[in-house]
Amino acid sequence: MDLTLVLLFVTAGFASLFMAWVIGAGSSGATPFAPAVGANAISTMRAAFIVGIFGFAGAVTQGANVSEAIGRGLIGGVSLPAAGVIAVLLIGAGLMAIGIRTGYPIATAFTVTGSVIGVGLALGGTPVWAKYQQIGAVWVLTPFVGGGIAYVIASVLPRPDVPERISVAVLAGLVGGVLANVTFSFLGPAGSAGTVSGTLQRLTGLESGTAVVGFSLAVALAIAGLVYWDIRRDMTGGLRRVLLTLGSLVAFSAGGSQVGLAVGPLLPLLDDLEMISTMAILVGGGAGILVGSWTGAPRMIKSLAQDYSSLGPRRSIAALVPSFLIAQVAILLGVPVSFNEIVVSAIIGSGAAVGGRDAISPRKISMTIGAWIASFALAFVLGYGVVVVFPMA
Repeated sequence: MDLTLVLLFVTAGFASLFMAWVIGAGSSGATPFAPAVGANAISTMRAAFIVGIFGFAGAVTQGANVSEAIGRGLIGGVSLPAAGVIAVLLIGAGLMAIGIRTGYPIATAFTVTGSVIGVGLALGGTPVWAKYQQIGAVWVLTPFVGGGIAYVIASVLPRPDVPERISVAVLAGLVGGVLANVTFSFLGPAGSAGTVSGTLQRLTGLESGTAVVGFSLAVALAIAGLVYWDIRRDMTGGLRRVLLTLGSLVAFSAGGSQVGLAVGPLLPLLDDLEMISTMAILVGGGAGILVGSWTGAPRMIKSLAQDYSSLGPRRSIAALVPSFLIAQVAILLGVPVSFNEIVVSAIIGSGAAVGGRDAISPRKISMTIGAWIASFALAFVLGYGVVVVFPMA
């Protein structure tokens, strides 16, 4: 095996680990539990510990789709060399580190996607327009869909004619039904990818699609019934437990979505290093996110929790439900998505339902959107420019 290739892969691996650490320490490691901390449902350090564990689990069990899209789905005709992979990761992680340091909402998904496309096109690759359209649609629709769902939920939860033991139980059942159909990397036949409902279908020997629907409904009803009972006997404690569960699911989804931004660029290099599997890369990326969550996220969680302190458990639930749903759709499609964008949009939607237009700052929203667009554009220009200035083989 070429020693130079191995050294370049090791260098790229360290860059990937740094990227994973930044993801864990940044908004992806902080946003899932910041609403819960702001609502005084959990302490900052305990939140960082839990988000690290669930982020690692999500990375290992759900990280393959987005990783494949980042590594092999954004550019046609060329495969990124090791030097190009290193450039992509350093640009993405560097911009994210600057964002964390300065407080600007630089989105990891935008920086990594922009740098991969920039480097790939500069190397002579061809655009994959179908994938770009899919990514663009998710990015554009996320604020409207996430904010809209959060608005509806936040409008219903405080209504006296809809008891929370019913409304929150219905939401929990919906999340449970979706979770029963989420793909995990180890639930399929012979260790392949599969779902909980699909596993139950195989175990019972029922082959019809109706069986999957039936199992999904059964899971949803069971979870809804449990939450209904819990909230009825203890309103405050029940809402807190729902909020913490949703935060854990969002942290899990964040790991499954964001790990691809750190390890996806490495996948083209695996074609020349057959001894290293994709699962090993996902485990390494998940470990980087876990360490980042434990060492860097507490500060970010504490900072974000101050902004979210006025949410309360009900608005926090309204924000986390669409965050989980959108993240899982993005993972299913293999689309890199910004958790900053998802959660901020959901919080704006829930805030609008409670406080009307006075709860929304047009200036802050415009600055945030501007930062997202600038993140992608700057990463693209830097990626393209690096290849022009330093030609790569």
